[in-house]
Amino acid sequence: MNNLCLDVGYKSIFHFGEQLCGDHVNVVDTEDGRTVVVLADGLGSGVKASILSTITSQMISTLLSNGITLKDAVESISKTLPVDKQRDIAYSTFTIADFDPSGFLSIVQFDNPEVVMLRDGKVFDFDKDKVVIGDKTIYKSKIELKEGDMFAIFTDGCPYAGLGMDYNFGFGIKEIKDFLEILNAGGANARTVSAEFIDHINKLYGFAPGDDATCVIIKVKKRTQVNVVFGPPSNREDCSRMMSLFFSKVGKHVVCGGTTAKIAADYLGKELEADLNFIDSDVPPMGKIEGVDLVTEGIITMNKVKENAEDFLKDNILYQVWGYKKDAASILSRLLFEEATDIDFYVGRAINPAHQNPDLPINFSIKMNIVEELMGYLKQMGKNVKGNYF
Repeated sequence: MNNLCLDVGYKSIFHFGEQLCGDHVNVVDTEDGRTVVVLADGLGSGVKASILSTITSQMISTLLSNGITLKDAVESISKTLPVDKQRDIAYSTFTIADFDPSGFLSIVQFDNPEVVMLRDGKVFDFDKDKVVIGDKTIYKSKIELKEGDMFAIFTDGCPYAGLGMDYNFGFGIKEIKDFLEILNAGGANARTVSAEFIDHINKLYGFAPGDDATCVIIKVKKRTQVNVVFGPPSNREDCSRMMSLFFSKVGKHVVCGGTTAKIAADYLGKELEADLNFIDSDVPPMGKIEGVDLVTEGIITMNKVKENAEDFLKDNILYQVWGYKKDAASILSRLLFEEATDIDFYVGRAINPAHQNPDLPINFSIKMNIVEELMGYLKQMGKNVKGNYF
């Protein structure tokens, strides 16, 4: 088993006037360490298309996650899907990406636009084997992955975006490939790339899409461990044990909170340097400790990171702020959202006397809620998150 994993993000827009999307995405992590991504596109749009695509994607992901081979799963679903006799097309098309933790990605394509792969920042053509199952033509591929590989899977609402509108003759595959190379060059995470891609599709449609459009981005990255210690332990005698466990963990180390930073500095036998330069008036400045990757203030910074995480899982509007700024909350957001795959929190339960002032909007329960909510958001991003309390 190697050290590669997938960063998966996706976004959809609905056919103008519809309240349901005819495309559906399923992402399933299996017990044997695989990640299965399925994108299905139901015929037409609206309720019927939504039902068809949902059934298709869930059937495929359920079969694969329960140990059915990729070949048998594809055969089962291809035999199940009927064909529209008038138009001679399937009621639902699909693309499957099946990640094997040994470092291979199997791709199965049925009537969706071709999957685009980028390697070393450029479009990379991979081999495809043509297989006929029943009356359906399936294309299968198996690719040995490298760190930095990116895959874009999308429905036909993308290459037809804006066809015939304002002299636009469609966003063809060539244009899509060129655009993906530009988006990937910025180094953003999969969710951000997919959002920027679909936002562009929406603009080409004049914000009135003539079809459902979905883009799934898969980025291949190495597992990265990040450890965050936040707050002193409730029992002072546990300071050394807490710091010993924290610093013995491999990966990057982030210390949040003034008192916590003093404990960490004392444990390491290093100086705590304060930085009084306010990069952002809403976020307290950072500190420095030799041997620590990032030192921040506590609850205000952590709350800002939590707000960024909540937005990230919705519209991802705040990415334009935290994706580039150099304040503590932005740096920590990038570290947790974009770089980390595995995150361990070491949370101290000591009550800060300053937070017990009734005139302040901060108390112990709010602090713990912030941590719990942030951990929950990170899990929704697909991170492996563990909480340790002292």
